[in-house]
Amino acid sequence: MLYLLARCVKGAVRYGKSGNFNQSPDNRRHGTNPKNMADNIRAISLLLKNKVEFSSLDYHEIIDMACPGDLVYMDPPYQGVSNTRDNRYCTGVDFQGFVDALSILNQKGVDFLVSYDGECGGKAYGAELPSGLRCKKILLNAGRSTQATLLGKRHITFEALYVSEGLSAKVQTKPTQMTLWEEVV
Repeated sequence: MLYLLARCVKGAVRYGKSGNFNQSPDNRRHGTNPKNMADNIRAISLLLKNKVEFSSLDYHEIIDMACPGDLVYMDPPYQGVSNTRDNRYCTGVDFQGFVDALSILNQKGVDFLVSYDGECGGKAYGAELPSGLRCKKILLNAGRSTQATLLGKRHITFEALYVSEGLSAKVQTKPTQMTLWEEVV
């Protein structure tokens, strides 16, 4: 899976109806040196060991399990691509049901981050989460749109990250997006 994520176009692992992998290789880059990748994996493992639990469950189950002190990160299918006829993407989650679930996290005092909608070329993809959730929306520059490039356009994609009110209050500095080569001071 790590190889597929690192080497296929847009890091988007896709399978056809017959179950076969059907995404093209990204020949624009050669990938990370295997030794560097191994070192990075070990370092990240040490950093996260005994601090993080990864789960692949229905999000309702995660919300039921979550307690104050937890940080829940959710990356549901983006509204702009998951509610279309394009069957390369899984079906999106029900918007109101998702909003209700996030309200439960707020009621329980559980911090969360949600990557959910975005913008590209002046067009918004998906509805914003309602202001009643009291989340802070941060637009992250995801770089040039591959789809726009294929169509001969030069658009930048911005992906939205919603930060729960509780988590936002814990962050004392204004969140900004760093560039790839910027050093942390």
